[in-house]
Amino acid sequence: MNNIKKRNIFFTIAFIIILLVFILPMEIKIHLDENIRLFEGQEHSYQVKVPLDIYIKADKEGILDINGSPLTIDEFNRLGFHNDISLRGLSRGSVNLEFSLFRGLIPLKQLTVSVLPEMQLVPGGHSIGIKLHDEGVIVVGYFYLERGDTLFSPAEDGGILIGDVIIEVNDQNINNIDSAADIIQSEAVKGNLNFTIKRNGKVSKINVTPYLCPNTGDKRIGLYIRDTAAGVGTLSFYDLQGDSYGALGHIITDIDSNSALEISEGQIVRADIVNIKMAQRGQPGEKAGIFREGKDILGSIEKNCDFGIYGKLENIGEYSTPYPDPIPLGLAFQVETGPAELLTVVEGNKIQSFQIEIERAANQNKPSDKGIILRITDEDLLRVTGGIVQGMSGSPIIQNGRLVGVVTHVFINDPTRGYGIYAEWMVKETDILPVS
Repeated sequence: MNNIKKRNIFFTIAFIIILLVFILPMEIKIHLDENIRLFEGQEHSYQVKVPLDIYIKADKEGILDINGSPLTIDEFNRLGFHNDISLRGLSRGSVNLEFSLFRGLIPLKQLTVSVLPEMQLVPGGHSIGIKLHDEGVIVVGYFYLERGDTLFSPAEDGGILIGDVIIEVNDQNINNIDSAADIIQSEAVKGNLNFTIKRNGKVSKINVTPYLCPNTGDKRIGLYIRDTAAGVGTLSFYDLQGDSYGALGHIITDIDSNSALEISEGQIVRADIVNIKMAQRGQPGEKAGIFREGKDILGSIEKNCDFGIYGKLENIGEYSTPYPDPIPLGLAFQVETGPAELLTVVEGNKIQSFQIEIERAANQNKPSDKGIILRITDEDLLRVTGGIVQGMSGSPIIQNGRLVGVVTHVFINDPTRGYGIYAEWMVKETDILPVS
C-alpha cells in the first residue's frame, strides 16, 4: 500500500513539473509574440490561462506599464493570479521582458516590446503610371540574323548591351517604342546609326552598321526593345511632412527574366483610367490608363523591393478623394476579420471607396507579404471590374478609421478574392516608421 501511495505521489509531482515546465510556458508562447509593437498611449490585452502568479522582469523603465503598473528595472514585478495581461505604451523605445513563475525559477517567455510614435498618413488610391526611366526605350534582348553559316546581331557587335536605355538615334529623340521603330527604320536606309544610350547613369554614343537582310530586303540591327513604362498601378499612401510615398505593395520584375528591375531614374506620373478589361475566372482583368507627363510627374522611384516601390513626391496634384487628410496607421495586430473599405480609381482620376471583407488576417510579427486575404463585396465595383484587376495593386485598405493594408495580388480562379500586405510593413520601407 505504501508503494502505491509513493507511486501516486511521484506521478502527481511529475505531472505538476510537466505542467509548470512545458504546458504553462506553451500557453504563454501561444498568446504572446516574440516582438510586440505599440503606439504611445496605446493598450493591448492578452488572455493567458495560468493558475499561478506570473512575474515579469524588465531591462528598462518608463517605456511600458503592465496592468496599470509601471515596471521596475531588473526586479521581478509580480502580476498576480489573473488571466489578463494588459500592455500600455508610455514613451518611445524598446524594452525586453522576461516572464517567469516563482520569481524567475521557471522561465516562461522572453519578448521585446517596441513603443512607436503614433503615425498618420494620407491614404492613396491614385492611379499612377510607372516609368522605369525618364526617357527612351530599354534594350531587352538581341535578335540574331543569318549571314552565311553564322548568326549575329549588328547592335550587339556594335557594343549595345541588354539594359541600355536608347534615348536618341541620329540625334532624334526616342520617346517610346513606336517612335524608336519608325526612326530606326527610316534612318537605317540612309546608312549607319549613331545611338545615344544611357548605361549606369552615364550617356555615351555607339555606332551600329545595319545589315541588309537578303530575305526581306530590309535593313536590320538585331535588337528587342521595350518601353520604359512598366504599366499602371496605385499609390498606397504618402506622408505630408517628409513627402515619402509607398505604392504597389509588390516588386516590379522584368517580364522576360522575372528578376527584379533595377530602377535608378524611375518616375511615377499621373494616369487617367480610360478603360477596364473585366476580370473573369482564369483570366485576370486590367486597368488601361493614359500617362500624363510633364507637370503631372508625381515623384521619383528610389526603391523597388518585395513590398512595393518607394520614393519622394514632387507634386501630388488635385484628386477627388474620400480621404484628403491623414488618418492613423494601423499595426498588423490591429487588423481583424470583417468589413473594410478599399480606395481605387475605376474611371478618370476620381478615387472612390468600395466595400470589401477581410477573410483572414495572419499573425505576423515580422515583415512578410500576403498577410491579408480579402474579398470584394461591393456590387458597384464587381459590376465594373469583376473583382481585383491589374492596376489595382497598391490600393489602400482602411478598417476602423485606420490605414491597415494594401491590395497586392488576385486569385486567378476567383478574381473577387485576393491578397493584401499589412500597411505597417510598407511604411517600414519608407524609413518613416522604425519597426523592430
